[in-house]
Amino acid sequence: MKTLYLECGMGAAGDMLTAALLELLPDRQAFLDRINALGLPGVRVTAEPAVKCGITGTHMRVTIHGEEECSEDASGHEHHAHLHDHEHDHEHEHAHEHEHAHHHASPADIAALIDGLPVSARVRADAKAVYALIADAESKAHGRPVSEIHFHEVGTMDAVTDVVSVCLLMEALNADQVIASPVHVGRGYVRCMHGVLPVPAPATALILTGVPTFGGEVQGELCTPTGAALLKHFVTRFGDRPLMRVDAIGYGMGQKDFERANCVRAFLGEAEGHTEAITRLECNLDDMTGEDIGYAMEKLFSAGARDVFTQPIGMKKSRPGILLSVICLPEEAERLAAVMLKHTTTLGVRRQDLQRYALDRQVSTADTPYGPVRVKTAAGPGVSRRKPEYDDLARIATENGLSLAELREALKSIPQ
Repeated sequence: MKTLYLECGMGAAGDMLTAALLELLPDRQAFLDRINALGLPGVRVTAEPAVKCGITGTHMRVTIHGEEECSEDASGHEHHAHLHDHEHDHEHEHAHEHEHAHHHASPADIAALIDGLPVSARVRADAKAVYALIADAESKAHGRPVSEIHFHEVGTMDAVTDVVSVCLLMEALNADQVIASPVHVGRGYVRCMHGVLPVPAPATALILTGVPTFGGEVQGELCTPTGAALLKHFVTRFGDRPLMRVDAIGYGMGQKDFERANCVRAFLGEAEGHTEAITRLECNLDDMTGEDIGYAMEKLFSAGARDVFTQPIGMKKSRPGILLSVICLPEEAERLAAVMLKHTTTLGVRRQDLQRYALDRQVSTADTPYGPVRVKTAAGPGVSRRKPEYDDLARIATENGLSLAELREALKSIPQ
């Protein structure tokens, strides 16, 4: 499975993600030419070599009408939260705001701008979805309707360039899954026009709701709203890098220097199997009949358990008992624990959150002389298996008066 893994140990910003993904392409200049030909007003994008802690990567430089500006991801109507994408931890101050008037763009203006770009429908939809995340977060942070959220003109063009660039790069790389590490957001406080805000900034924190994050020891803002929204939109799941054969590595550098390399690192390759989070629920039973335990197992399967099984155990006072185990997704654990408590005599359920190695699985349909048969395929590191679906075999065997062994023998010629 073609997999893109994003290592966000120093947070993420739009320009850092752009640079990291750009390094994965075989023809980087062709992509830069495409960005510069989109017709974004006054925008010019260049990729420059950058070194952090002795490691060479790429830093994206965006100029608007020949001038480089700090990106203001989004702000409320009264200029709250001026968020810098390219500065990546600089203080949120804009002295030039009092020197000349700013024009503003509403979310509808941004959507119209994106709709007018010569890009695919997929890229347009992705870019507008990313901006919707930012606008919604700013709306909640400032206590204003989304319709009253405005983006500053200069920062808008800078941020739009980052967002559209990442969306185009994701389309070009076309990974089957995008996985990211937990996101380092930094710690401390950052200064804005109206005071000092905690890190992560309120809009960033709202966007990252549900995403694994940590503060770490680095002082300052490491993840911007644009970076957070891009991760939230594109990442399939967050966790450790899976077992994969890496074909390309990209380093997207931030602007500021820290003791740690300030970069997003991107790995592109083929995942051979994967790791996934699961939960095991267990309880000991010594006062239920076999019929009652069987009924509880049926209820657990009906409620969505991935697996339910029993084991004989010895309990206190030398009593024989049954260990009832349930395998489920972490988000299903609380609901299934309630099912266990309702349909068994246990007084409590133990929970263990685990990681498991799993093969990549697919289900396809094969045409056979007996009609269509679903076939499960599993593949991973040095492993490839195919197996007809039991329910289909049982149905066909019954309809044709065959044993399962006879039918399996007849179906050995299923196309591989």
